Amino acid sequence: MPENKIMQAWAEGRAVVNGWLAIPDGFAAETMAQCGFDSLTVDLQHGVQDYLSMIRCFQAMGKYPPLPMVRVPWNEPGIIGKVLDGGAYGLICPMINTAEEARNLVSYSKYPPMGARSNGPIRMTAYGAASSYQSTANDEIIVLAMIETRTAVANLEAILDVPGLTGVYIGPSDLGFSHGLVPKLDREEPEMLAIYDRVLAECGKRGLYAGIHCGTAEYAVRAIKMGFKLVTITNDVSLMSAAARGAIKTVRDGIA
Repeated sequence: MPENKIMQAWAEGRAVVNGWLAIPDGFAAETMAQCGFDSLTVDLQHGVQDYLSMIRCFQAMGKYPPLPMVRVPWNEPGIIGKVLDGGAYGLICPMINTAEEARNLVSYSKYPPMGARSNGPIRMTAYGAASSYQSTANDEIIVLAMIETRTAVANLEAILDVPGLTGVYIGPSDLGFSHGLVPKLDREEPEMLAIYDRVLAECGKRGLYAGIHCGTAEYAVRAIKMGFKLVTITNDVSLMSAAARGAIKTVRDGIA
């Protein structure tokens, strides 16, 4: 298994820019892969992707630099093992609210003795053949627990203390929603920014990495300056829609 370029960037103190693939299409993924992202995450939770479309996206991305990642639909061993076998180098798992759930996530993501992941990395090796993949996967695969509820914030330190996590990923929409706020991405509320500061400080104490989902490139820049080490810029659907709306507005305004 090649060295994980995202981990290399983090070791050098650099933040990485992540893209988000909601469109279940290899051509869309191939196009995004040529745009300069450090990683691309197939969204199996809220996108319209499925397992086979994830494989098509990974195949289309294969000759380009971005690291293939997946947001799984839930903290469940079957899908976690399957997306890793399919070629994901990084996992983002939603709704991790307790240390026990974080321990389960690590167990599902790691081979023995660190975890209980079943052996069968069908796209990472010639199936059934001897390979170095199993000896390096535990160290190379990124495992990020999503922090997006009041309960997760209350249990933050306990979650971060779970061995094997690479870090956490903030879902601002659900996090705000759970605090009685309007669900949206680029948050300005002081109570939300205080949570971000706490997450960053606690990750820093433990040598872990914090990521966040952003609605705009401008907020992604701000997040990096805050200390986040992985920033996602919205998703492919929103980027396409924004570009199309902007182009149409330019034409309409120009002939008005």
